[in-house]
Amino acid sequence: MSALICGSMAYDTIMVFHDKFKNHILPEKVHILNVSFLVPVMRREYGGCAGNIAYNMKLLGEEPVIMATVGHDFEPYAQWLSQCGISSEYIKILDDNYTGQAYITTDEEDNQITAFHPGAMNDSHVNSVPEDAGICLGIVSPDGKEGMQLHAEQFAEQGIPFIFDPGQGMPMFNDVELLRFMDLASYATFNDYESELMQERTGLTLEQLAEKVDALIITLGGKGSKIYTDGRCLDIPAAKPKALMDPTGCGDAFRAGLLYGLINEYDWETTGRIASLLGAIKIEHNGTQNHFFSLESFKERYIENFGTSF
Repeated sequence: MSALICGSMAYDTIMVFHDKFKNHILPEKVHILNVSFLVPVMRREYGGCAGNIAYNMKLLGEEPVIMATVGHDFEPYAQWLSQCGISSEYIKILDDNYTGQAYITTDEEDNQITAFHPGAMNDSHVNSVPEDAGICLGIVSPDGKEGMQLHAEQFAEQGIPFIFDPGQGMPMFNDVELLRFMDLASYATFNDYESELMQERTGLTLEQLAEKVDALIITLGGKGSKIYTDGRCLDIPAAKPKALMDPTGCGDAFRAGLLYGLINEYDWETTGRIASLLGAIKIEHNGTQNHFFSLESFKERYIENFGTSF
């Protein structure tokens, strides 16, 4: 059985600003904003939500399946996926487009300013959730708007439970569209800011939103996460990272942990802790797909952080 990861594939250009954005942005002058940040450190990495989620699941020993649309420049990424042992079967190349491109600037406080060119991602709706492919679980992560809507409907039609993970794509949807996702999904996950935006857009509290799904997961960065399920709110502690290098992709690593826990039928307390530890390991490394561990070493760190095993 496999998890189908629907979402973006992208090249990430990551730049580090050795100062704080707040020292250079005047709140009273944002209407005439014109700033430039010197970024002496720059890297080009493999990224995109689908790629990052799949990479982390593979480290845990699963066989994730990516479904995405990419451009004519995808070959280096395809070679990387092959090297990692991740299938490209449902990745469609659109020759007249670029693969998605993210330009991310991070300051000393881990604040980020991102510009994203979607490229082929805008046509993600040309893909369809495969039938009879052994897919037992899915996730709809940031992608083209029409594709996200279509894939959610297709998961529901096929009776495949899936996680709704709008992430940076949330501004594309109005209240009716967001609530439709919640009606179709089995699970939903947001970071703290996204959860506030979701409540504002829909007029529903987190408790009310949680009633629409089997579990609602809210990540709180270094404060851990909360999981609303069965009328309860579980407080999941944050795992302790050994270094704070780069927050880019931590959310995707966390979501890979959720999928891993669901596939292996762990309870939510365990699933949330697995996800938390994945995020902590990711933040210790620059880039989104440069960390590596064995499942055995991962379980050892799990015991170190939480005092129990899984």
